[in-house]
Amino acid sequence: MSVTGATALGPTPGTPVLEARGISFSYGRDPVLEDVGLELRVGEFVALVGPNGSGKSTLLRVLLGLLRPASGAVRLFGEDPRELHEQWRLGYVPQRPDVDRDLPATVEEVVATGRLARTGWWRRPRAEDRWAVAHAIDSVGLADLRRRRVGELSGGQQQRVFIAKAFASEPELLVLDEPVAGVDAESQRLFRESLTHLITEHSATVFLVSHELGPVAQDIDRIIVLKRHVVFDGSPQELTRTGVSLGVHRDDLPLWLEGLE
Repeated sequence: MSVTGATALGPTPGTPVLEARGISFSYGRDPVLEDVGLELRVGEFVALVGPNGSGKSTLLRVLLGLLRPASGAVRLFGEDPRELHEQWRLGYVPQRPDVDRDLPATVEEVVATGRLARTGWWRRPRAEDRWAVAHAIDSVGLADLRRRRVGELSGGQQQRVFIAKAFASEPELLVLDEPVAGVDAESQRLFRESLTHLITEHSATVFLVSHELGPVAQDIDRIIVLKRHVVFDGSPQELTRTGVSLGVHRDDLPLWLEGLE
């Protein structure tokens, strides 16, 4: 899914966006990560997978600067992630949150808050901001529901709202944590289309943490398999040659991951 070109003002394909070297982390005496290294480049679609307890969530928190590693270093756009100056460059969609059904905010209002990372809360929205919000909503297939309260939407629709919120800042790196868990097939289809749009039209990098890769199996450039350390980092085709399918047999990948030693 890597892009083959970029505008003169846009990011250059192949440029590192996120780099991690020698990352180790423990909770007390229990090691969770051991000498983990990875790199994400402009325009790549990379998936991080691993069995339960493999350290995926901890690694994600380290990469985002929410945890300090015991050893090693992370560079996000060349900076320590805890000191990232241009926060809008990073879009993050956590595991689907519980949304109060009485939440009064509309789809449009929630998505518009994602624009604040780029503009600042003190500046009045401009035409370009309104366009970015409308474009983000449209890209996830929620244009007809933009004035609906988020609490009234289905789980899959709510998840797409939060993806659109991340899109609104026009991020250069989008990180998603289990975004399609428990959502319906139509939402999965629209989720895939929105991610491929972000990569092909905006030269963004996508880092997907998930057990379920079926909806995007044909679009992924690389798969990183984690079990405390990186046990595989390569193309889906290389992984398929080991006998693991990503999109045809729904349980193949999860069962294979749980069997890792």
